[in-house]
Amino acid sequence: MYRPFIARVVAMAAIAVPALHGQSLSTHWEDLTAPDFVQALQQSKQTCLLPFGIVEKHGPSGPLGTDLMNGRYIADLASHQEYTIIFPPYYFGQIAEARSQPGTLAYPARIQMELLQVTVDEMARNGCKKIIIQNAHGGNTMLLHYFAQTQLDKRHDYVVYGYFATPASDLPEAAKPSKPGVDGHAGEGEVANIMAHTPQDAHPERAGQQSGADQKRLSLPGSVYTGIWWYASYPNHYQGDASGATAARGKAATEFSAKQLAAAIKAIKEDTSAAALQKEFYDKADTPVNTKQ
Repeated sequence: MYRPFIARVVAMAAIAVPALHGQSLSTHWEDLTAPDFVQALQQSKQTCLLPFGIVEKHGPSGPLGTDLMNGRYIADLASHQEYTIIFPPYYFGQIAEARSQPGTLAYPARIQMELLQVTVDEMARNGCKKIIIQNAHGGNTMLLHYFAQTQLDKRHDYVVYGYFATPASDLPEAAKPSKPGVDGHAGEGEVANIMAHTPQDAHPERAGQQSGADQKRLSLPGSVYTGIWWYASYPNHYQGDASGATAARGKAATEFSAKQLAAAIKAIKEDTSAAALQKEFYDKADTPVNTKQ
């Protein structure tokens, strides 16, 4: 699935986004030769992008790889605006709440953390000193915040930057779903994005086969959190109504998201403060009694 999909993405990006001046290297890690990889590191200023997706049910309308596919498509568009090396498909995130649904790949929490740490370590060993983890799945948000904090547990010669997409409420009008108040997981927005690049995998006409309405099966104060909250509200693992999804809306949303991501990549390439402050912190953490009070 991924190789044909990536090939389509590259072809689309070449049409949709003018090539950077002098850019001839692929932005995809797996497509580069070893000598070209060295050149790519120089061109990217040692900045690499890890789109973090998931494989899970996306209602009756979206493919299991919706988050993975949408995230990588946006990453590819962005990398043609601001060159960076895109890590191969990665989907080992948090999706325990969808274990009851067919096709979901849910890895234990320990594996999620260990594999992500080993992955960024390997990226850094190969020369990526600025690693951007682009979150493409809502269920990864808290995991990534925590993972970023754990980078302070021990000294690293690289910096991990988390990137979180613009909320749907901040999208331009052409990209907003027709029913923004109810749109969520596997709803109009996500399915529209799939229609923008891989339309044969999207089925908005099936949206009504299952309910995406909040079932409100749990009555607890807003200050209380329990892991079963999502299943209590959306047992079909579907939030909203994907029937209004259109390729035009998805195109507007993905292009907007790509511009936002490209701007973040550019800012991170130019950043020198995070690495310096991180080193300062590590030095003080080695001998905290010497930290000036």
